[in-house]
Amino acid sequence: MPGLMLFGRRWAIASDDLVFPGAFELLIRLIWWIGMLVLYSVHKGQFECIGGPVLQSYLIVLIVMLAAIICSVSAIVYVSMQGTISNPGPRKCMPKLVYIRLALYVPELVWAVLGAVWVSDNGVQCDKALVHVILVTVIASWAIILFTAIAVVIVFDPMGHKKALYYVGSEDHNMESSQSQQVLYNIKKTATRVWETRFRLLCCCIGNDNDNRVAFSSIAELFSTYFSDTDLVPSDIAAGLTLLHQEQDKVELSRDPDEVVAQSPQHSTREDLEMELDKAAHYMQFAAAAYGWPLYVYRNPLTGLCKLCGECCPNRRAQRDIVGGDHLNCHFGSILQTTGLQYRDFIHITFHNKIYEIPFFVALDHKTEAILVAVRGTLSLEDVLTDLSADCENLHKDEVEGDCYSHKGITQTANYIYRRLINDGILNQAFTIAPEYKLVIVGHSLGAGAASVLAIQLRNSFPTLKCYAFSPPGGLLSKALADYSKSFIVSIIVGKDLVPRLSLPNMEDLKSRILRMVVNCIRPKYQILLRGCWYEIFGGNPDDFPTELDGRNLASLSQPLLAEQSLLVQKSSSYNTLTDGSPADSPRHPHLYLPGKIIHITEDSRSGWLCFSDVKYNAAWSKETSFSSIYISPRMITDHMPDIVLNALQSLCQERATCVPCQSPQGVLHTNRI
Repeated sequence: MPGLMLFGRRWAIASDDLVFPGAFELLIRLIWWIGMLVLYSVHKGQFECIGGPVLQSYLIVLIVMLAAIICSVSAIVYVSMQGTISNPGPRKCMPKLVYIRLALYVPELVWAVLGAVWVSDNGVQCDKALVHVILVTVIASWAIILFTAIAVVIVFDPMGHKKALYYVGSEDHNMESSQSQQVLYNIKKTATRVWETRFRLLCCCIGNDNDNRVAFSSIAELFSTYFSDTDLVPSDIAAGLTLLHQEQDKVELSRDPDEVVAQSPQHSTREDLEMELDKAAHYMQFAAAAYGWPLYVYRNPLTGLCKLCGECCPNRRAQRDIVGGDHLNCHFGSILQTTGLQYRDFIHITFHNKIYEIPFFVALDHKTEAILVAVRGTLSLEDVLTDLSADCENLHKDEVEGDCYSHKGITQTANYIYRRLINDGILNQAFTIAPEYKLVIVGHSLGAGAASVLAIQLRNSFPTLKCYAFSPPGGLLSKALADYSKSFIVSIIVGKDLVPRLSLPNMEDLKSRILRMVVNCIRPKYQILLRGCWYEIFGGNPDDFPTELDGRNLASLSQPLLAEQSLLVQKSSSYNTLTDGSPADSPRHPHLYLPGKIIHITEDSRSGWLCFSDVKYNAAWSKETSFSSIYISPRMITDHMPDIVLNALQSLCQERATCVPCQSPQGVLHTNRI
C-alpha cells in the first residue's frame, strides 16, 4: 500500500508485496547459479568438442546474468521489507529497482532464445549429460519468463492509468475543485465498466437477457462504489483481515460468558426455545433437500450415489410434474431420501434457475400437518448474482408503520415464487388436498431470505403461516418489516456465519476497521502475514501487534489521503470510524436487518479432529444487534453450510432427548455431538 506506480500507471501490487515472491525467486536463482558454477567447474576442460565453445560462452554469460539478477532481487527483497503498510517512504526507490529487474529480462529472453537454438543444433557433439543440463536451464528460463508474464497480467489494474493521472493532478489534495471532481467521476465511470466486464466474463455461460444485463449493471455499480475510495491492494486487505481476526479473538476471550443470555429478547423462554429448535431441526431437512443431489452426495460420500441410483431411473414418470430439467430424477431422488416423503406427497417441484428465479418445491408434511414450501439456497452463478443485487426495493405493507423496503434481488426472487404459488394455483391445489394443514415456508441462505420475504407477502392471506429461515442474509429487511416479522418468522444462525452479518453497512464497517488496522499497525506487512498464517493454521494466542500511530496525529486520518501519502482517494464515510473503531453509519446504504426472532447456535467447545471431533453447542435467543459486525474466523464460511446447520440442530435435539434432567440457564441449551 499504496499501489505501486510503474510506467505511468498504478498496479494492483504494493512496494511491500515483493518480499515473498522475491524471496522465492532468489532461492531458485541461487540454486540455479550454484548449479551452473558447479557444472562449469566440472566440465571446464571439456569444451573442445564440436559446438563446445558456444556452450561454454552460454554458461559463462548465464552465470554472470544470474549473478546480476540475484543482486537485483536481493535489493528488491531488502527494500520491500522496510517501512510499514502506511509508511512507504523507506521503499521510495522500489520503482527504480523494479525497472532494473525488468530490464534484466531482456538479455535473459535473448539468451533463452539463443540457448534453445544452440541446444537443438544437431551439430553439437559434446557430452550428452552437459547438453541435457543446459537444455534444462533453457526450459527453466522460459518457465520463469512465462510465470513473470502471468504475474504481470494478474497485477495489471485496468484503471491504473486514470488513477495515476488523478494522483498526479491532485497533489494539492483539493478534493473540492471541479477538475478533481471531474477526474473522480471519470474514474468511477470507468470502474463501473471494468466491474461489469469482469462479471460478464465470469458469467458468460448464463446468457445476456434483460434481467441479466440489469443485474450486471447494478452489481458493477455497487462494487465500483465500494472499492472506489480506497487505494488498498489485495495483500493490504489480507493483512487487515488477519489483524482484525486476532483483535476480535482477544475481545472474545475477555467477554463475559453470560453476555449472550443477557441479550435474549423479552417474553422468550426456554420452553419456547426448545419447541422452536425441535421444529427447526425437522424443517431444516426440507431446506437441505431443496439443494438436490449435490448436497446429498456431499453429506453421504460413500453411499449417496448408490442410493440415488435406485431412485433415479425408476421414477422417470415423475418428470411430467417436475419443471426445469432433472432429466435423470437425481434431484428428486435426493429429495425423497432426505425428507422421507413419498412421491404422492409432492404438489409441485421446480428446478428452473436463472437470475431472480430459484428452484423450490411444495410438499405435504404429514408429521407436522403442514403444507411446506422449501426454497433452495445459492448453488449457481445465477444465484450469486441474485445475492449481489443488494440495492433496496420497496416492499409495501399497509399494516406496517415505517419504511418498508428489502434486498432487491431477494425480493424479486420472492415475487417470482409468489406468482407461481398464487397465479399458477399451486397453493390452492395443496389446500384442496389438505385444507386443515397450515402453511410453513423454509429455506437456507438465499432461500431463507426469499422464504422470509415470501412469508411477509403471504401473511395476510394465511394468518397462521410460519417461516423458518436458516442462515438468512443479514441485509434483508428494513427495521419496520423486521419487527413486523417477529411474530411468524424464526431465524436460525450457527456460530460466526458470515452471511447473516453480510450487509452493505456492515461491509462499510469492515472496510473502515481494515483501514484502521493497516494504518495504525507499525509492523511490516510480511511479518503480519507470516504471523497471521501461523495463527490461522496452528492457532495459539492472538498476537499483540503494536497499533499505535507511531507519534502521528490521529487528526491526520480525517484528511483526504492520496497516492503514497494514504490509503484513500476521496473522502469516505470510513473516515468517521478510523479513530474510534465504531461501526460505520454510511448514508449511502440504509440499514437492513435479519428477519423475525433469532436463535443463535454457538460452539462452546471442540475436542478431537475433523469428522471425529466432539462439539458442544449452545443455543440462545439473540437480538439483531449481535450481528451488526462481521467476525473474521476460519469457520465464517463453514458455519454457513447447510449440513453444519442441520447437524447442529439435530445434535441439540438428540442430546436434550437423552438428557432431560440436564440443567441450563433459562433460554440457553447445551449439547454434545460425537
